[in-house]
Amino acid sequence: MVIQSFNLKIEHKKSNFVTLNIQFMLGLKLATDPRWVNIVESNIEEILTDHAWCEQKAASNAIYIIVNNSEKEELVTEMTRIALEEMEHFQMVHNIIKEKGLVLGRERKDNYVNDLVKFAKKDGSRNDALVERLLFAAMIEARSCERFKVLSENIQDPKLAQFYRDLMISEAGHYTTFLAFAKQYQENINVDKRWKEWIEYESAIIGNYGKQETVHG
Repeated sequence: MVIQSFNLKIEHKKSNFVTLNIQFMLGLKLATDPRWVNIVESNIEEILTDHAWCEQKAASNAIYIIVNNSEKEELVTEMTRIALEEMEHFQMVHNIIKEKGLVLGRERKDNYVNDLVKFAKKDGSRNDALVERLLFAAMIEARSCERFKVLSENIQDPKLAQFYRDLMISEAGHYTTFLAFAKQYQENINVDKRWKEWIEYESAIIGNYGKQETVHG
């Protein structure tokens, strides 16, 4: 997949174009079976709880990048924006949970993300570690974006359908931001080549998921 330049601030008026091209843009090998939404709808409380914690972890990841790369002004600025946006999403999910008379459960283990962690390279320079972390984050955002697309197109609740459509667009922006920074800071790593490796690895493990009422499950 050749990394292209995308507008990092995807406007909602362009959402139809984004929806039609999201699969091509993400470059994922395997799409989620729409029947996964039937599993989700059988336990809305679980998907919302898991989703809330996914947003919290995404915010924590952005903060982690800030803490370990504080000298990179542009990166810090964008990661701060993402961290705030992810926590805003957490709040939005929590509000939906409350509106439905449900309860935010305890943090869930994310086996999909743990599988991605196994693939991430642990050696190399500090800058190499940053690029790998950015690619790791981009991979999570890409699959989350694709899952939100599936939810927006198949879930029966109209409010949740619109909610996940909006978040799909936001995740697409985060995905392109992480990839763009990985490309910007590459030194010893060929980002195009490494991203293809991430895509191939993800396609090898994603078949194990899509069977539970969680965002990546």
